[in-house]
Amino acid sequence: MKKLSLMEVLEGIEDTRREQSVIYPLHEILIIMLLAVICGATSYAKVEMFGKSKKDWLGKFLELENGIPDACTFRNVIKEIDSKKLHLLFCEWMKSVVKELSGVVAIDGKQARRTKDVKKRPLHVVSAFSAECGLVLGQLACEEKSNEITAIPKLLEMLEINGCIVTIDAMGTQTAIADAIIDKGADYILSLKENQKTLYNDVKLYLDDIRKEKSILESDNYFKTVEKGHGRIETRECIISEDISWLKNRTEWNSLHGIGAIYCDIDENDSKSKQSHYFIYSCKGLNAEQIMKHKRSHWSIENNLHWVLDMAFREDESRARKDNSAENFNVLRQIALNILKSEKSFKGGITDKQFKCLLDSSYLDKIVDNWICS
Repeated sequence: MKKLSLMEVLEGIEDTRREQSVIYPLHEILIIMLLAVICGATSYAKVEMFGKSKKDWLGKFLELENGIPDACTFRNVIKEIDSKKLHLLFCEWMKSVVKELSGVVAIDGKQARRTKDVKKRPLHVVSAFSAECGLVLGQLACEEKSNEITAIPKLLEMLEINGCIVTIDAMGTQTAIADAIIDKGADYILSLKENQKTLYNDVKLYLDDIRKEKSILESDNYFKTVEKGHGRIETRECIISEDISWLKNRTEWNSLHGIGAIYCDIDENDSKSKQSHYFIYSCKGLNAEQIMKHKRSHWSIENNLHWVLDMAFREDESRARKDNSAENFNVLRQIALNILKSEKSFKGGITDKQFKCLLDSSYLDKIVDNWICS
């Protein structure tokens, strides 16, 4: 698939405004907002400030026949855009950007806390994140965490994940979700907790027992790491087993191939703690070392997406909440994040790149040339 420019993508959004009220073209409003977010804008007022201060520069690739909209116009437009259509266009754009997807695709939800009001729950978004390329592949909104169960299959349907390994926390450990992953030509590693009580208890009892066997510790079904740093020692042991003929209801899980556990011992400042994480998986031909690597890759969605959205883009502080505004602003942030991560000519973190974009028009030119207009 040919790489799509964001100008092409945003021009594909239906403009539902009454013709007589249209002063500013929809794609121009969205491009100004996106570039403002790339430069660190966190409110409609700051988007307006960005647009007016950069009007001459924006005029190099936008017509701006009626100038720069005010903050109210940005707010009124973004809240009316069809969020489902915007999510779909984002996914289609990412398919054209990431030509060959492989490795772990982590799926997890995040809440934007301040988008709550008296009539509306806070925005909760389920995202798919490629651990290998560090980019968001797509996302869908749902009312709250419990609704992730219905949102995840819809998100999977929008993605091209053939040959990938999908990792999800225990909320997504559902037979229907396992079916959806296998139907897309991918494999799964699904966490277990007591929402699947019988399966969890059976897996826990079996793996805790064979952990004591010397033959396991000397096989490829066992792998151990010890990490030291900042006064903390963390020991991880991964045990997997493909001997699941005894497992009740195993046939309910599409292509189930094995079960596993990661045992963590943490020694920090003379305080010791233990954690155990259990999971099921469909992947074939992998040893414990590889499975542990894939399991740990899942946390990239927390560290490289959710944390960055909060720290660099101040998502948790956003007060955009009217109609579709919270959801649509979220999509713009994720597009901005993907662009900044993909722009490699300047070595720096996301906030450094945002500041450079704000100060250096030649750097912002690269963003436009590589992503907006080509």
